[in-house]
Amino acid sequence: MRGSLTLVLTLTCGLMAGLSLLAAPAAAAEMPEIESRSWSFDGIFGHFDRAAQQRGYQVYNEVCSGCHGLRLLTYRNLAALGYGEDDIKAFAAEYEVTDGPDDEGEMYQREALPSDHFVSPFANTQAARAANNGALPPDLSLMVKARKNGANYLYALLTGYGDAPDGGELPDGLYYNAAFPGHQIAMSAPLDDDAVEYTDGTPATVDQMASDVTTFLAWAASPEMEERKRLGLKVMLFLLVLTALLAAVKRKVWSRLH
Repeated sequence: MRGSLTLVLTLTCGLMAGLSLLAAPAAAAEMPEIESRSWSFDGIFGHFDRAAQQRGYQVYNEVCSGCHGLRLLTYRNLAALGYGEDDIKAFAAEYEVTDGPDDEGEMYQREALPSDHFVSPFANTQAARAANNGALPPDLSLMVKARKNGANYLYALLTGYGDAPDGGELPDGLYYNAAFPGHQIAMSAPLDDDAVEYTDGTPATVDQMASDVTTFLAWAASPEMEERKRLGLKVMLFLLVLTALLAAVKRKVWSRLH
């Protein structure tokens, strides 16, 4: 009996030790504390800033689209940002898609149409890794939903590059980022001041571009957000009116009984 108890205790201790070793790397790469910012789309009355959305799309198109796709969006979805039909056709025409087969059974290249999904920067996952030293640039369609504290995290990530503290050295191909778990990221700083020239004349600082592209990606992840919130407010108003009517009916019915 004593031998069996000793065996159980030994196995339990070994298991706990193994779990602690497995948990150590995870603890080391915990999400850093991210500062919360005020976004126009926060809260039940939140809405997207159209100007910020358009600037954010410009940043994505000129800076981010070379590595990151938006496979869940079509070009005609950009109408929600205030772009006209001609603008959307022009945006789509900058890219080519594979279509077919034609009458001879061959695939061919054509200009993208507004109905096409955003063209991915790489043909496949292997090509993406080969072009980025083995790292796979994630698709950004749902990135705001895929990360905890999504919008704040993306903004912090884009503005969190700098030198490693205490002059520490990083492995080749990695960069220090205060917001990234573990603080070592394979993506170099994507934004520099004046990396784009905003068509509306807004100064293109790193902070401004990070805020704008985050707003654009928040919309990309939830393009139905404004409609959903409007519907929610209508439902709440309906429920309030219905509650008031039911209370009035109840009072009327019980007044007769008393």
